[in-house]
Amino acid sequence: MYISHLALDTFRSYDHAVVEFGPGANALVGLNGQGKTNLVEAIAYLATFSSHRVAADTALVKAGHNAGVIRAKVQDADRSTMVEVEILAGKANRARLNRSPVKTRELLGIIHCVVFAPEDLTLVKGDPSDRRRFLDELLIQFTPRLAGVKSDYDRVLRQRSALLKSAYGQQRSGREPDLSTLDVWDDQVADLGAQLIVARADVVTELQPLVADAYDQVASGQSVASIGIKSSLGELELAELQDYDRIRDAMSEALRDNRGREIERGVTLTGPHRDDFMLHLNELPARGYASHGESWSFALALRLASYQLLKAGDEADGRTPPILILDDVFAELDKQRRRQLAAIVSDAEQVFVTAAVDSDVPDELEATWYRVHESEVSRSDD
Repeated sequence: MYISHLALDTFRSYDHAVVEFGPGANALVGLNGQGKTNLVEAIAYLATFSSHRVAADTALVKAGHNAGVIRAKVQDADRSTMVEVEILAGKANRARLNRSPVKTRELLGIIHCVVFAPEDLTLVKGDPSDRRRFLDELLIQFTPRLAGVKSDYDRVLRQRSALLKSAYGQQRSGREPDLSTLDVWDDQVADLGAQLIVARADVVTELQPLVADAYDQVASGQSVASIGIKSSLGELELAELQDYDRIRDAMSEALRDNRGREIERGVTLTGPHRDDFMLHLNELPARGYASHGESWSFALALRLASYQLLKAGDEADGRTPPILILDDVFAELDKQRRRQLAAIVSDAEQVFVTAAVDSDVPDELEATWYRVHESEVSRSDD
């Protein structure tokens, strides 16, 4: 698939912009702060409804405005689709599909996109929440219905935590806490949590050999990369985490056993929100042991493996491969890794590369060039 047209209104630094793109490599070049990353961020947002740069959507709306709009025309095989999202500051987003209003979730799955950016170093060096977010965004692209499961789980988790805090306050004041509804919340947390855990384990199982191969390519076989899940339910193998009934029962039991501690702390101590996506090099945790170069290679391997996984799924569904975005990453790589990355992505249907200077874009990509200056985009034939 590829984006043939992108239009932005009061999005980030853009008042209004319309840009036409083609398949193959598209290089967006301009000094820092000129608006290149804003363009690819808009494309990626349409795939996952999240930004790889900020957690809150409010930052995506141009300062002084109440809403920002992203429109894109998507070409996939012989199909052409128009998608549009209106990001409303402090309110629920609105969506259109081929100019007709739809629920935002109905846009998920239309655009498949993988982004590699400098922020991805946190996948290796950052907190478990960064790695959980990576997994969840990937599985939602792979299985869009899981966006609803994730949203429902987060909502139920908040409500259960609020009840726990209320119960703790009642205990502190000498009253018997009202736990009459806690069993209902426990059932929902166990059901939705088990669905998420199983989905993550399924994705990690498929991703595992792809990550090993991708790391071997970008790091020239210097180390062996492997991935797994560290569950809050205990020491469980991936195959065990793929058993919904077993995980739901284990979740229910843990919620009962931990109830006293959870009331004292006001938080739910068991579930997918407490799990970690583990990364290892030669059986040692990458976090804390990997060098800077190894961390970059691992982050890149995760994204390339994600691309291969989505590509296989798209081809099985009769769709063209996902869009690949390389946001200011070549400047962070040495010459060998630049060449290796360029060779790996050369067969992608559409690639977007952002760079501060021309020399950061490898010649092997044979890109169509765009100059970005003060949020103005112009095609260049240089």
